[in-house]
Amino acid sequence: MLREIRPLGALLLGTFLMMVGTGLGNVVVPLRAAAEGWSQTTIAWIGTCYALAFTAGCLLTPLFVRRVGHIRVFAVLQTTLAASMLLHAMVTDPVAWAVFRAMGGLTLVGGYMVVESWLNERVANTNRGAVFAAYMIVSMSGVAAGQFILPLGDVKSANLFMIAALAFGAALIPVALSVAPAPQPLAEVRINALGLFRKSPAAVVGSLLAGVIFGNWMYFGPLYGRAVGLSSTGIAAMLTAAMVGGMLFQVPFGKLSDRVDRRYVMALAGAIGVAISVAMVMLAPTRPVSIILGTFALGSVLFTIYALNVAHANDQASSDEFVQVSGGLLIVYGIGTMVGPQLGGRLMDGFGPNGFFMAIGGVYAVYGLYALWRSWCTESLPPELRSDFRVVPALPAATPETLATMDARTEEEAVPPPTS
Repeated sequence: MLREIRPLGALLLGTFLMMVGTGLGNVVVPLRAAAEGWSQTTIAWIGTCYALAFTAGCLLTPLFVRRVGHIRVFAVLQTTLAASMLLHAMVTDPVAWAVFRAMGGLTLVGGYMVVESWLNERVANTNRGAVFAAYMIVSMSGVAAGQFILPLGDVKSANLFMIAALAFGAALIPVALSVAPAPQPLAEVRINALGLFRKSPAAVVGSLLAGVIFGNWMYFGPLYGRAVGLSSTGIAAMLTAAMVGGMLFQVPFGKLSDRVDRRYVMALAGAIGVAISVAMVMLAPTRPVSIILGTFALGSVLFTIYALNVAHANDQASSDEFVQVSGGLLIVYGIGTMVGPQLGGRLMDGFGPNGFFMAIGGVYAVYGLYALWRSWCTESLPPELRSDFRVVPALPAATPETLATMDARTEEEAVPPPTS
Protein backbone atom coordinates (compact mmCIF):
# COMPACT_ATOMS: atom_id res chain seq x y z
CA MET A 1 0.00 0.00 0.00
CA LEU A 2 2.83 2.43 0.85
CA ARG A 3 4.36 1.92 -2.57
CA GLU A 4 1.06 2.79 -4.25
CA ILE A 5 0.41 5.98 -2.29
CA ARG A 6 3.99 7.29 -1.98
CA PRO A 7 3.76 9.25 -5.28
CA LEU A 8 0.64 10.95 -3.85
CA GLY A 9 2.34 12.00 -0.62
CA ALA A 10 2.42 15.72 -1.41
CA LEU A 11 -1.24 15.78 -2.40
CA LEU A 12 -2.27 13.83 0.70
CA LEU A 13 -0.24 16.16 2.93
CA GLY A 14 -2.00 19.15 1.37
CA THR A 15 -5.33 17.41 1.96
CA PHE A 16 -4.44 16.75 5.60
CA LEU A 17 -3.54 20.40 6.24
CA MET A 18 -6.68 21.62 4.48
CA MET A 19 -8.79 19.29 6.62
CA VAL A 20 -7.06 20.51 9.79
CA GLY A 21 -8.19 24.03 8.94
CA THR A 22 -11.67 22.73 8.06
CA GLY A 23 -12.07 20.77 11.29
CA LEU A 24 -10.95 23.70 13.44
CA GLY A 25 -12.95 26.29 11.49
CA ASN A 26 -16.18 24.27 11.60
CA VAL A 27 -16.07 24.04 15.40
CA VAL A 28 -14.68 27.44 16.37
CA VAL A 29 -17.06 29.53 14.22
CA PRO A 30 -20.35 28.43 15.85
CA LEU A 31 -18.80 28.41 19.33
CA ARG A 32 -17.46 31.94 18.92
CA ALA A 33 -20.82 33.07 17.51
CA ALA A 34 -22.58 31.67 20.59
CA ALA A 35 -19.99 33.32 22.85
CA GLU A 36 -20.90 36.65 21.22
CA GLY A 37 -24.49 36.11 22.36
CA TRP A 38 -26.00 35.63 18.90
CA SER A 39 -29.21 33.61 18.74
CA GLN A 40 -29.39 30.08 17.37
CA THR A 41 -31.43 31.39 14.44
CA THR A 42 -28.72 33.92 13.58
CA ILE A 43 -26.08 31.18 13.71
CA ALA A 44 -28.35 29.06 11.50
CA TRP A 45 -28.37 31.74 8.79
CA ILE A 46 -24.57 31.86 8.90
CA GLY A 47 -24.53 28.09 8.40
CA THR A 48 -27.02 28.29 5.55
CA CYS A 49 -24.87 30.85 3.74
CA TYR A 50 -21.89 28.49 4.06
CA ALA A 51 -23.90 25.55 2.66
CA LEU A 52 -25.30 27.63 -0.20
CA ALA A 53 -21.83 28.75 -1.26
CA PHE A 54 -20.41 25.24 -0.83
CA THR A 55 -23.03 23.87 -3.22
CA ALA A 56 -22.44 26.70 -5.70
CA GLY A 57 -18.72 25.90 -5.64
CA CYS A 58 -19.47 22.47 -7.11
CA LEU A 59 -20.78 24.25 -10.21
CA LEU A 60 -18.25 27.10 -10.45
CA THR A 61 -14.91 25.44 -9.72
CA PRO A 62 -14.71 23.45 -12.99
CA LEU A 63 -15.19 26.70 -14.93
CA PHE A 64 -12.30 28.38 -13.11
CA VAL A 65 -10.01 25.37 -13.58
CA ARG A 66 -10.62 25.32 -17.32
CA ARG A 67 -9.75 28.99 -17.51
CA VAL A 68 -6.49 29.20 -15.52
CA GLY A 69 -5.50 25.67 -14.48
CA HIS A 70 -5.44 23.59 -11.30
CA ILE A 71 -2.45 25.10 -9.48
CA ARG A 72 -3.54 28.71 -9.90
CA VAL A 73 -7.09 27.92 -8.84
CA PHE A 74 -5.89 25.97 -5.80
CA ALA A 75 -3.59 28.86 -4.79
CA VAL A 76 -6.47 31.33 -5.00
CA LEU A 77 -8.79 29.00 -3.11
CA GLN A 78 -6.42 28.38 -0.19
CA THR A 79 -5.56 32.07 0.05
CA THR A 80 -9.25 32.94 0.17
CA LEU A 81 -9.89 30.26 2.78
CA ALA A 82 -7.13 31.67 4.98
CA ALA A 83 -8.45 35.19 4.49
CA SER A 84 -11.97 34.14 5.45
CA MET A 85 -10.69 32.77 8.77
CA LEU A 86 -8.73 35.93 9.53
CA LEU A 87 -11.70 38.13 8.68
CA HIS A 88 -13.77 36.29 11.29
CA ALA A 89 -11.26 37.38 13.90
CA MET A 90 -11.18 40.98 12.68
CA VAL A 91 -14.91 41.69 12.33
CA THR A 92 -17.45 40.25 14.78
CA ASP A 93 -20.74 40.99 13.09
CA PRO A 94 -23.29 38.30 12.10
CA VAL A 95 -23.93 39.71 8.62
CA ALA A 96 -20.20 39.96 7.94
CA TRP A 97 -19.71 36.42 9.23
CA ALA A 98 -22.37 35.15 6.83
CA VAL A 99 -20.32 36.65 3.99
CA PHE A 100 -17.05 35.25 5.37
CA ARG A 101 -18.53 31.76 5.74
CA ALA A 102 -19.87 31.97 2.20
CA MET A 103 -16.32 32.76 1.06
CA GLY A 104 -15.11 29.69 2.94
CA GLY A 105 -17.79 27.36 1.60
CA LEU A 106 -17.29 28.43 -2.01
CA THR A 107 -13.52 27.92 -1.87
CA LEU A 108 -13.37 24.82 0.34
CA VAL A 109 -15.32 22.66 -2.09
CA GLY A 110 -13.02 23.90 -4.85
CA GLY A 111 -10.04 22.71 -2.84
CA TYR A 112 -11.63 19.28 -2.53
CA MET A 113 -12.30 19.11 -6.24
CA VAL A 114 -8.78 20.11 -7.29
CA VAL A 115 -7.05 17.62 -4.96
CA GLU A 116 -9.48 14.82 -5.77
CA SER A 117 -9.06 15.32 -9.51
CA TRP A 118 -5.33 14.62 -9.04
CA LEU A 119 -6.07 11.52 -7.00
CA ASN A 120 -8.55 10.29 -9.59
CA GLU A 121 -5.83 10.39 -12.25
CA ARG A 122 -3.96 7.72 -10.27
CA VAL A 123 -6.92 5.40 -9.66
CA ALA A 124 -7.01 2.07 -11.47
CA ASN A 125 -8.53 -1.30 -10.64
CA THR A 126 -5.23 -2.39 -9.06
CA ASN A 127 -4.92 0.50 -6.59
CA ARG A 128 -8.46 1.88 -6.23
CA GLY A 129 -8.89 0.53 -2.71
CA ALA A 130 -5.48 1.70 -1.48
CA VAL A 131 -5.86 5.24 -2.81
CA PHE A 132 -9.37 5.68 -1.46
CA ALA A 133 -8.46 4.18 1.92
CA ALA A 134 -5.50 6.57 2.20
CA TYR A 135 -7.71 9.52 1.24
CA MET A 136 -10.31 8.61 3.88
CA ILE A 137 -7.73 8.13 6.61
CA VAL A 138 -6.01 11.41 5.79
CA SER A 139 -9.30 13.34 5.61
CA MET A 140 -10.64 11.95 8.85
CA SER A 141 -7.34 12.40 10.69
CA GLY A 142 -7.08 16.00 9.52
CA VAL A 143 -10.58 16.90 10.69
CA ALA A 144 -10.00 15.21 14.07
CA ALA A 145 -6.65 16.98 14.50
CA GLY A 146 -8.28 20.32 13.75
CA GLN A 147 -11.05 19.69 16.25
CA PHE A 148 -8.55 18.81 18.99
CA ILE A 149 -6.75 22.12 18.48
CA LEU A 150 -9.84 23.75 20.03
CA PRO A 151 -8.77 23.09 23.67
CA LEU A 152 -5.43 24.83 23.02
CA GLY A 153 -7.02 28.28 22.68
CA ASP A 154 -9.87 30.52 23.71
CA VAL A 155 -12.75 30.86 21.25
CA LYS A 156 -13.02 34.54 22.22
CA SER A 157 -9.50 35.27 21.02
CA ALA A 158 -8.13 35.49 17.49
CA ASN A 159 -5.59 32.69 17.96
CA LEU A 160 -7.74 29.76 16.82
CA PHE A 161 -8.82 31.62 13.68
CA MET A 162 -5.18 32.39 12.96
CA ILE A 163 -4.20 28.72 13.36
CA ALA A 164 -6.95 27.68 10.93
CA ALA A 165 -5.74 30.30 8.46
CA LEU A 166 -2.17 29.02 8.79
CA ALA A 167 -3.32 25.46 8.10
CA PHE A 168 -5.10 26.54 4.91
CA GLY A 169 -2.06 28.51 3.79
CA ALA A 170 0.29 25.62 4.53
CA ALA A 171 -1.90 23.26 2.47
CA LEU A 172 -0.88 25.20 -0.63
CA ILE A 173 2.83 24.43 -0.25
CA PRO A 174 2.94 20.63 -0.88
CA VAL A 175 0.29 20.80 -3.62
CA ALA A 176 2.02 23.67 -5.43
CA LEU A 177 5.36 21.83 -5.27
CA SER A 178 3.92 18.45 -6.30
CA VAL A 179 5.56 16.85 -9.33
CA ALA A 180 2.42 14.83 -10.11
CA PRO A 181 1.22 15.49 -13.67
CA ALA A 182 -1.64 17.97 -13.93
CA PRO A 183 -4.96 16.11 -14.20
CA GLN A 184 -7.58 16.42 -16.86
CA PRO A 185 -10.04 19.35 -16.56
CA LEU A 186 -12.77 18.82 -14.02
CA ALA A 187 -16.09 17.52 -15.25
CA GLU A 188 -18.92 19.99 -14.83
CA VAL A 189 -21.50 18.99 -12.25
CA ARG A 190 -24.83 18.60 -13.97
CA ILE A 191 -28.16 17.79 -12.42
CA ASN A 192 -31.32 16.46 -13.95
CA ALA A 193 -33.37 16.42 -10.77
CA LEU A 194 -36.56 15.14 -12.36
CA GLY A 195 -34.81 12.37 -14.29
CA LEU A 196 -32.80 11.33 -11.25
CA PHE A 197 -35.91 11.30 -9.08
CA ARG A 198 -37.77 9.16 -11.60
CA LYS A 199 -34.95 6.62 -11.58
CA SER A 200 -34.34 6.54 -7.86
CA PRO A 201 -36.74 8.56 -5.70
CA ALA A 202 -35.50 6.92 -2.48
CA ALA A 203 -31.92 8.02 -3.17
CA VAL A 204 -32.87 11.60 -4.09
CA VAL A 205 -35.14 12.18 -1.10
CA GLY A 206 -32.67 10.30 1.10
CA SER A 207 -29.79 12.53 -0.01
CA LEU A 208 -31.83 15.66 0.68
CA LEU A 209 -32.67 14.44 4.19
CA ALA A 210 -29.09 13.30 4.81
CA GLY A 211 -28.00 16.83 4.00
CA VAL A 212 -30.55 18.26 6.45
CA ILE A 213 -29.21 16.01 9.21
CA PHE A 214 -25.56 16.75 8.50
CA GLY A 215 -26.14 20.49 8.13
CA ASN A 216 -27.73 20.53 11.58
CA TRP A 217 -24.97 18.36 13.05
CA MET A 218 -22.09 20.39 11.62
CA TYR A 219 -23.29 23.74 12.93
CA PHE A 220 -25.16 22.84 16.08
CA GLY A 221 -23.25 19.77 17.24
CA PRO A 222 -20.57 21.97 18.89
CA LEU A 223 -23.28 24.20 20.39
CA TYR A 224 -25.11 21.16 21.79
CA GLY A 225 -21.89 20.04 23.45
CA ARG A 226 -21.39 23.50 24.92
CA ALA A 227 -25.02 23.68 26.12
CA VAL A 228 -24.79 20.36 28.01
CA GLY A 229 -21.60 21.43 29.75
CA LEU A 230 -18.81 19.74 27.80
CA SER A 231 -15.35 21.28 27.88
CA SER A 232 -13.51 22.17 24.68
CA THR A 233 -11.78 18.79 24.82
CA GLY A 234 -15.14 17.10 25.38
CA ILE A 235 -16.68 18.83 22.37
CA ALA A 236 -13.76 17.75 20.18
CA ALA A 237 -14.04 14.18 21.50
CA MET A 238 -17.81 14.17 20.88
CA LEU A 239 -17.44 15.28 17.27
CA THR A 240 -14.59 12.85 16.61
CA ALA A 241 -16.51 9.97 18.23
CA ALA A 242 -19.34 10.47 15.75
CA MET A 243 -16.87 10.35 12.83
CA VAL A 244 -15.27 7.18 14.16
CA GLY A 245 -18.69 5.59 14.59
CA GLY A 246 -19.56 6.52 11.03
CA MET A 247 -16.42 4.97 9.59
CA LEU A 248 -16.69 1.78 11.64
CA PHE A 249 -20.32 1.10 10.81
CA GLN A 250 -20.28 1.94 7.10
CA VAL A 251 -18.82 -1.46 6.25
CA PRO A 252 -21.39 -3.63 8.09
CA PHE A 253 -24.26 -1.48 6.85
CA GLY A 254 -22.82 -1.68 3.34
CA LYS A 255 -22.41 -5.46 3.41
CA LEU A 256 -25.96 -5.83 4.63
CA SER A 257 -27.26 -3.56 1.87
CA ASP A 258 -25.42 -5.69 -0.73
CA ARG A 259 -27.46 -8.70 0.40
CA VAL A 260 -30.94 -7.27 0.95
CA ASP A 261 -32.98 -4.41 -0.49
CA ARG A 262 -30.98 -1.28 0.28
CA ARG A 263 -34.18 0.55 1.13
CA TYR A 264 -34.74 -1.84 4.05
CA VAL A 265 -31.28 -0.92 5.33
CA MET A 266 -32.08 2.77 4.84
CA ALA A 267 -35.27 2.27 6.86
CA LEU A 268 -33.26 0.48 9.54
CA ALA A 269 -30.78 3.37 9.67
CA GLY A 270 -33.70 5.77 10.07
CA ALA A 271 -35.11 3.72 12.95
CA ILE A 272 -31.72 3.65 14.67
CA GLY A 273 -31.38 7.41 14.27
CA VAL A 274 -34.82 7.95 15.81
CA ALA A 275 -34.09 5.58 18.71
CA ILE A 276 -30.79 7.28 19.55
CA SER A 277 -32.30 10.75 19.28
CA VAL A 278 -35.22 9.84 21.55
CA ALA A 279 -32.81 8.31 24.06
CA MET A 280 -30.66 11.46 24.09
CA VAL A 281 -33.75 13.62 24.67
CA MET A 282 -35.43 11.42 27.28
CA LEU A 283 -32.33 10.45 29.24
CA ALA A 284 -30.74 13.91 28.91
CA PRO A 285 -27.21 12.62 29.61
CA THR A 286 -24.97 14.96 31.55
CA ARG A 287 -21.80 12.92 32.03
CA PRO A 288 -19.25 13.48 29.22
CA VAL A 289 -18.74 9.75 28.73
CA SER A 290 -22.45 9.10 28.16
CA ILE A 291 -22.74 12.03 25.73
CA ILE A 292 -19.73 10.85 23.74
CA LEU A 293 -21.06 7.28 23.63
CA GLY A 294 -24.41 8.59 22.45
CA THR A 295 -22.87 10.58 19.60
CA PHE A 296 -20.64 7.62 18.70
CA ALA A 297 -23.81 5.55 18.31
CA LEU A 298 -25.42 8.34 16.28
CA GLY A 299 -22.36 8.40 14.02
CA SER A 300 -23.19 4.84 12.98
CA VAL A 301 -26.03 6.27 10.88
CA LEU A 302 -25.02 9.93 10.64
CA PHE A 303 -22.34 9.34 7.99
CA THR A 304 -23.71 6.04 6.66
CA ILE A 305 -26.98 7.09 5.08
CA TYR A 306 -25.38 9.20 2.33
CA ALA A 307 -23.28 6.23 1.20
CA LEU A 308 -26.43 4.09 1.15
CA ASN A 309 -28.17 6.71 -1.01
CA VAL A 310 -25.29 6.79 -3.50
CA ALA A 311 -25.16 3.00 -3.71
CA HIS A 312 -28.92 2.74 -4.24
CA ALA A 313 -28.84 5.39 -6.98
CA ASN A 314 -25.96 3.64 -8.74
CA ASP A 315 -27.99 0.42 -8.71
CA GLN A 316 -30.36 2.17 -11.10
CA ALA A 317 -27.60 3.61 -13.33
CA SER A 318 -25.30 2.35 -16.02
CA SER A 319 -21.55 2.90 -15.69
CA ASP A 320 -21.51 5.94 -18.01
CA GLU A 321 -24.09 7.67 -15.80
CA PHE A 322 -22.17 7.45 -12.50
CA VAL A 323 -20.68 10.96 -12.66
CA GLN A 324 -24.04 12.51 -13.53
CA VAL A 325 -25.82 10.56 -10.78
CA SER A 326 -23.17 11.37 -8.17
CA GLY A 327 -23.17 15.03 -9.19
CA GLY A 328 -26.94 15.23 -8.94
CA LEU A 329 -26.99 13.64 -5.50
CA LEU A 330 -24.21 15.95 -4.32
CA ILE A 331 -26.24 19.02 -5.30
CA VAL A 332 -29.38 17.62 -3.66
CA TYR A 333 -27.35 16.86 -0.54
CA GLY A 334 -26.02 20.42 -0.59
CA ILE A 335 -29.55 21.80 -0.70
CA GLY A 336 -30.33 19.73 2.37
CA THR A 337 -27.37 21.18 4.25
CA MET A 338 -28.86 24.64 3.71
CA VAL A 339 -32.08 23.56 5.42
CA GLY A 340 -30.44 21.69 8.32
CA PRO A 341 -29.16 24.72 10.26
CA GLN A 342 -32.53 26.44 9.93
CA LEU A 343 -34.37 23.49 11.43
CA GLY A 344 -31.86 22.87 14.21
CA GLY A 345 -31.48 26.55 15.09
CA ARG A 346 -35.18 27.16 15.52
CA LEU A 347 -35.77 24.02 17.58
CA MET A 348 -32.80 24.79 19.83
CA ASP A 349 -34.12 28.32 20.26
CA GLY A 350 -37.48 26.88 21.31
CA PHE A 351 -36.49 23.78 23.30
CA GLY A 352 -32.88 24.31 24.32
CA PRO A 353 -30.31 21.51 23.85
CA ASN A 354 -33.07 18.92 23.38
CA GLY A 355 -34.11 20.73 20.21
CA PHE A 356 -30.90 19.53 18.59
CA PHE A 357 -31.85 15.86 18.84
CA MET A 358 -35.53 16.58 18.23
CA ALA A 359 -34.54 17.97 14.82
CA ILE A 360 -32.27 15.02 14.05
CA GLY A 361 -34.79 12.41 15.22
CA GLY A 362 -37.63 13.96 13.23
CA VAL A 363 -35.65 13.94 9.99
CA TYR A 364 -34.49 10.35 10.58
CA ALA A 365 -38.12 9.33 11.01
CA VAL A 366 -39.05 10.83 7.63
CA TYR A 367 -35.94 9.26 6.04
CA GLY A 368 -36.71 5.76 7.31
CA LEU A 369 -40.45 5.86 6.61
CA TYR A 370 -39.98 7.15 3.07
CA ALA A 371 -37.40 4.44 2.26
CA LEU A 372 -39.75 1.79 3.67
CA TRP A 373 -42.67 3.13 1.64
CA ARG A 374 -40.59 3.09 -1.55
CA SER A 375 -39.65 -0.54 -0.87
CA TRP A 376 -43.36 -1.38 -0.97
CA CYS A 377 -43.86 0.51 -4.24
CA THR A 378 -41.33 -1.34 -6.40
CA GLU A 379 -39.47 -4.63 -6.23
CA SER A 380 -35.84 -4.86 -5.21
CA LEU A 381 -33.09 -5.57 -7.72
CA PRO A 382 -31.46 -8.99 -7.46
CA PRO A 383 -27.98 -8.83 -5.84
CA GLU A 384 -26.15 -9.63 -9.10
CA LEU A 385 -27.48 -6.44 -10.71
CA ARG A 386 -26.52 -4.11 -7.85
CA SER A 387 -23.37 -2.04 -7.69
CA ASP A 388 -21.03 -2.80 -4.81
CA PHE A 389 -21.40 -0.56 -1.77
CA ARG A 390 -18.52 1.92 -1.47
CA VAL A 391 -17.47 3.61 1.73
CA VAL A 392 -17.79 7.42 1.61
CA PRO A 393 -15.46 9.67 3.66
CA ALA A 394 -16.73 10.76 7.07
CA LEU A 395 -17.27 14.24 5.69
CA PRO A 396 -19.29 13.46 2.56
CA ALA A 397 -17.95 16.26 0.40
CA ALA A 398 -16.38 14.11 -2.30
CA THR A 399 -16.66 15.28 -5.87
CA PRO A 400 -18.86 13.38 -8.33
CA GLU A 401 -15.76 12.14 -10.14
CA THR A 402 -14.39 10.59 -6.97
CA LEU A 403 -17.61 8.79 -6.11
CA ALA A 404 -17.86 7.47 -9.65
CA THR A 405 -14.21 6.53 -10.09
CA MET A 406 -14.14 4.58 -6.85
CA ASP A 407 -16.96 2.34 -8.04
CA ALA A 408 -15.54 -0.77 -9.64
CA ARG A 409 -18.35 -0.88 -12.19
CA THR A 410 -16.99 2.30 -13.78
CA GLU A 411 -14.65 0.08 -15.77
CA GLU A 412 -17.47 -2.17 -16.83
CA GLU A 413 -20.54 -1.92 -18.99
CA ALA A 414 -23.68 -2.16 -16.95
CA VAL A 415 -27.20 -2.65 -18.24
CA PRO A 416 -29.56 0.00 -16.84
CA PRO A 417 -31.89 -1.84 -14.46
CA PRO A 418 -35.53 -1.01 -13.86
CA THR A 419 -36.67 2.02 -11.89
CA SER A 420 -37.19 1.74 -8.14
